[in-house]
Amino acid sequence: MGFETILFSENDGVATLTLNRPQVMNALNSQMRAEIVTALTGLSSDTRCVVMTGEGRAFCSGQDLTDAAAAQDLEGTLRREYEPMLRAVVDCPVPVIAAVNGVAAGAGANLALVADVVIAIESAQFIQAFTRIGLIPDAGGTWAIPRAIGMARAAGMMLFADAVPARQAADWGLIWQALPDEDFAEGVSTRARHLAQGPTLAYRAIRRALRASSGNDLDAQLALEAELQGQAGRSADFTEGVTAFLEKRKPRFRGR
Repeated sequence: MGFETILFSENDGVATLTLNRPQVMNALNSQMRAEIVTALTGLSSDTRCVVMTGEGRAFCSGQDLTDAAAAQDLEGTLRREYEPMLRAVVDCPVPVIAAVNGVAAGAGANLALVADVVIAIESAQFIQAFTRIGLIPDAGGTWAIPRAIGMARAAGMMLFADAVPARQAADWGLIWQALPDEDFAEGVSTRARHLAQGPTLAYRAIRRALRASSGNDLDAQLALEAELQGQAGRSADFTEGVTAFLEKRKPRFRGR
């Protein structure tokens, strides 16, 4: 696949999607949003994990404010372009790691936060910058953030638009992990390899169960767990996992 605003590569089951407009801190424009959708909906059958990161000193600074067309129709832009991009991340058939290599602001922060796992460099910051220009958080922020850290912290982030350092974001539970800058690249790579070598079908079921849990009562969630566990229990990966346990060796999962 040929792209202009992102870089895309795959190695040993790990696909790396890099936002590549470093001259504007990887600000999102129409073309980038479309290319993210194309990349995530066109993964090869060999892909078992996606790492989404940014080129240069930022992960993503949010909407490109020089995009006059988007500014003239914010509601339409969100519905036509942002929603498909966010759904492509959420509905990705394999786990998505957001490797936040620098500032993640506005819609850029919320793009990261819809990933399954967020690992940030310690020098990164998460900023709900919308009120600085008279807007409200979008790109799923008002859905994802209060679920992760509670209403009080979400309201503070959004009303004051203060930068939240990566370490604080991890302490709050907004992200999975903040790594020292010198350990970031290897730490992300290690986590991605772990997922790429793991039971992909089970990962898919976990993601489905977690996302359903906030809307289910206990009975509905127990029923969903039973359904998904039944599917996992019929998989080749389950057979391999049990066999490897009994043989006291590392399992060789194939993702099916």
